[in-house]
Amino acid sequence: MENIALIESFSEFKDDKLIDRVTLMAILEDVFRNALKKKYGSDDNFDIIINPDKGDMEIWRNRVVVADGEVEDPNSEISLSEARKIEPDFEVGEDVSEEVKLIQLGRRAILALRQNLISKIHEHDNTNLYKQFKDLIGEIYTAEVHHVRPKAVILVDDEGNEIVLPKEKQIPSDFFRKGDNVRGIIENVELKGNKPQIIMSRTSEKFLEKLFEQEIPEVFDGLIMIKKVVRIPGEKAKVAVDSYDDRIDPVGACVGMKGSRIHGIVRELGNENIDVINYTTNAQLFITRALSPAKVSSVKIDEDKKAAEVFLKLEEVSKAIGRGGHNIKLAGLLTGYELDVIREGNIAEEEDDVELTEFSDEIDGWVIEEFAKIGLDTARSILKQDVADLVRRTDLEEETILDVMRILKEEFED
Repeated sequence: MENIALIESFSEFKDDKLIDRVTLMAILEDVFRNALKKKYGSDDNFDIIINPDKGDMEIWRNRVVVADGEVEDPNSEISLSEARKIEPDFEVGEDVSEEVKLIQLGRRAILALRQNLISKIHEHDNTNLYKQFKDLIGEIYTAEVHHVRPKAVILVDDEGNEIVLPKEKQIPSDFFRKGDNVRGIIENVELKGNKPQIIMSRTSEKFLEKLFEQEIPEVFDGLIMIKKVVRIPGEKAKVAVDSYDDRIDPVGACVGMKGSRIHGIVRELGNENIDVINYTTNAQLFITRALSPAKVSSVKIDEDKKAAEVFLKLEEVSKAIGRGGHNIKLAGLLTGYELDVIREGNIAEEEDDVELTEFSDEIDGWVIEEFAKIGLDTARSILKQDVADLVRRTDLEEETILDVMRILKEEFED
């Protein structure tokens, strides 16, 4: 019955840890052999027989019979008189196998065996967990919010594995409560000591790419290819798509009727504005498409500097730059070119235009900055805009915008 402590130790894990029979036997044998080495100095002459299904275990010690008084190594040799206590007909030179009871190892050794067994099973479990999630890097994973901390959200999956979603990997508008289901991409698995730490991300470009695979059958089937994804998480993204099948409209297939297909992705990303663009190897055309919704007049490319001058009519400049400069920044990242916007238009009108900063005595600085964020830095550029459109694209109230326009109109009327 002295093996009960060890077998019970195993039973604590066997019900909820997926350890195959061969691995289990290897772990148990390794634990016992370490104990035997400590007790006897060597385990070479021991046979260990384990039946993990029944919880049976036997340890046999093999020694050679030598004449009385000639024992040099008590672990591998036994005197003739001692051997005959086991079997009365043993002779010098014969092999003796004797069962070792766990009680002979001592109480401390048995407790150490138990701790070692627990440690080995945990180690095996952590190794499997590390390998499992290493294979899942770059894949979408869903887990439940277990605890919300200032710098991270701790998630738990269906198998009880802990996953970390750091603050910097969360979309700015993300707000989680305990029990919420969260989708993200497994970005990395790090070993902290012997324990793997699984890192999830919702800000990765790969997450958006994988959402397209999940939500759009043609992408999943390989009929539409995602060529490149760039994002400002929670704000705006641009996705370049292509298809080898001329019968397929990749942009139309991804967006769907009235945005039906892309709506779920937008919602998952906190209403991130997603532009889907037809990929092309024609750099000028690709830059033109990337600056959508602005209508580009012409593009002048300097391949050596990987830069491009983009010519636009005055009313298109703000659209090209976008709120907070997001549109032009993402267009540059998508195409790989540094983009410089050049205004076109009526020369006489431009000469007659006035920088918005000239009105700083009448218009608050923060209001001027708000217009500058969407590429409006002159009086005429603002006067050409629709008030409702400006309300939508800025953080300004309609009353403030009307006051600014009134001030600017007075300047030109004078």
